[in-house]
Amino acid sequence: MLRVKLICIGKLKEGYLREACAEYQKRLSAFCRLEIEELPPARVPDAPSPAQLSAVLVQEGERILSRIPMGAYVYAMCVEGRQRSSEQFSAELERLAVRGVSCVCFVIGGSWGLSDAVKARAKERLSMSQMTFPHQLARVMLLEQVYRAFEIGSGGKYHK
Repeated sequence: MLRVKLICIGKLKEGYLREACAEYQKRLSAFCRLEIEELPPARVPDAPSPAQLSAVLVQEGERILSRIPMGAYVYAMCVEGRQRSSEQFSAELERLAVRGVSCVCFVIGGSWGLSDAVKARAKERLSMSQMTFPHQLARVMLLEQVYRAFEIGSGGKYHK
């Protein structure tokens, strides 16, 4: 069974977002071994300078990189990533499984994004939209799309 790991900066603060994630975690248990790891965000001063923001990204990036499983196929969730349809994403996950990839890891950064080192480690940069979403909502959206991808791949009715 494919292992899917989400590494996220920050905890979900809103109850409705936690409930949505829990629902998709339950649904995904039929398709994969899902693990969500929340890492604490770095402290950011009020009105941070560009150098301070850079330091925050580096600090968070180091923590993220230390938590990526060895041999994982890594997706960095970032605005400059490539967009895919749900069908394309499903086919991509299926191809990875057929190639023998045992772990797919998705990385969602904090409010300031991801470090260049994390983006460089990723095999793919993935964007859900040209629109901007709160990073906490992005987690729910990603889980939904992963679930949808598995449903498409299994010929399920969810996607229809």
